[in-house]
Amino acid sequence: MNTPQKLAGFTAVLAVVFATAFGVGALIGPTEQAGAQQSHDMHGSSHAANEGDRLPGGLMVSDGAYTLKLATTQTATGINVPLRFQIVDSGGRPLTRYATSHDKPLHLIVVRRDMVGFQHVHPVLNADGSWSVPLNLTRAGDYRVFADFVPEGGEALTLGADLHVGGDYGPQPLPAPAATARVADYTVTLAGELVPAQSSKLSLSVAQNGKPVTDLQPYLGAYGHLVALRNGDLAYLHVHPDGHPGDGVTAAGPTIDFEATTPSAGDYRLFLDFRHNGVVHTAEFTVTARPAGQPTQPQPATPAHGH
Repeated sequence: MNTPQKLAGFTAVLAVVFATAFGVGALIGPTEQAGAQQSHDMHGSSHAANEGDRLPGGLMVSDGAYTLKLATTQTATGINVPLRFQIVDSGGRPLTRYATSHDKPLHLIVVRRDMVGFQHVHPVLNADGSWSVPLNLTRAGDYRVFADFVPEGGEALTLGADLHVGGDYGPQPLPAPAATARVADYTVTLAGELVPAQSSKLSLSVAQNGKPVTDLQPYLGAYGHLVALRNGDLAYLHVHPDGHPGDGVTAAGPTIDFEATTPSAGDYRLFLDFRHNGVVHTAEFTVTARPAGQPTQPQPATPAHGH
């Protein structure tokens, strides 16, 4: 066989070898290294998503497709200061369709950053998609405004924005943890402990002039509504009541039970709204979340903080 023929035959053999190798590689798929990188990327994305899922509400002005847009971020002090705002989508269009949650389409929580002046109100939705409500802003300072709502067909969101109320502002220290709180002629006693990253049961018992209250009235679909805020960044925690009026099991007092999960150790401020004799009252507590097994140090009762 002459040289040209030998070269032609050798080239044909190489072509068959490379074609076979390519076919096997295509059947097997990506290399182990590429597969490992893909797995790492998938686990990394999943971990990030889980971290995002655990982020407390109220820390961001925007979440997903929605943004809390205040008509103004500065105002003067006053007893009936009008607040207007919108929930807008990613295109800037106001959201107008809300699902009912706890008997209302939207809950607005307003509190100064030192946890003074807590207000839980329910604004009116206007024809242009804006919400409006008067606020008691007689004390100057920097406030956090929380909008707690569920878009129709969507998931529950809590967005937060800052509102500055002009005037002299002297931040107040956070009251010490206490097992009881007083508001008007009511005393509310707290039992239970907060354990970080665990579901914790909190029981709050209401008494009036020393007598247990057994005829609490429904408020927002329950015998009590509890808001928990983390000291420092005012992370807003969803707290759920056990049972509801009319279920044949839940009593109308004196005790109201809740399940709460705190994301971290530290101090939290609890605000309990309850309704009795046609009036809604708010009892306030400071509670320290500690890892399981750490002892607590109960403190004497303190009066309600600023509400």
